[in-house]
Amino acid sequence: MESDAARATAGSSDRYHSEITLRVNGKPHTITVDHRSVLLDVLREDLDLTGAKKGCDHGQCGACTVLVDGRRANSCLLPAVALDGGDITTVEGLGEDGEELHPLQRAFLDRDAFQCGYCTPGQLCSAVGVLAEAAAGHPSHVTDPGVPSGPPVALDRAEIRERLSGNLCRCGAYPNIVEAVEDVIP
Repeated sequence: MESDAARATAGSSDRYHSEITLRVNGKPHTITVDHRSVLLDVLREDLDLTGAKKGCDHGQCGACTVLVDGRRANSCLLPAVALDGGDITTVEGLGEDGEELHPLQRAFLDRDAFQCGYCTPGQLCSAVGVLAEAAAGHPSHVTDPGVPSGPPVALDRAEIRERLSGNLCRCGAYPNIVEAVEDVIP
C-alpha cells in the first residue's frame, strides 16, 4: 500500500490531499496540498514566496497579510484547499512587472516606513487593500456615519490608522507608515 507521502509526491489526491490551482502574482500554480495546510505555509514552503511572514500564527499581528481576490486577508488562517481558483497577490507581486516598485513600496522607502522590516510585507499588502476598500466606499469604525454609503471614503490619518490597526509593528514605525499611505492617496 502506498504511503500518504508517496501519493502526495506523485501528485495524486487522497482523502487528506487535494490538487488545487492558485493564481499567485498573476501566474497559475497547480499543487497538491494537505487539507490542513494554510495559505501562508503553501506560499512560503511550496511556492518559495517568503515575503509574507509567520508572526503570531493566530491572525492577530498582520505579518502574513496578502490579497485574496483583491481583498486583504491573514494567510495564516486560510485553509489553502478552500482557495482553489483564487487570485492571490503577495508583496512580491505588488510591482507592475516584478521590476518596478508599487507606489506604496516607493512611498515606504521614501518615508522610511520600516525599521526591522519584518512586518513591512503585511503592512504593504494591507495598505493596498485599504486603498481599494476606501475607493469602493467601504466604511470603517471611524468613518462618519453621516457620510452616505457608496462613494469613496476619504482617507485621513484617523481612517488610515483605524484601517491598518490589524497590522502590528514592534518597532513603532506607525507615523511613517501613515505618511507613506497618505503620499499615495489619489
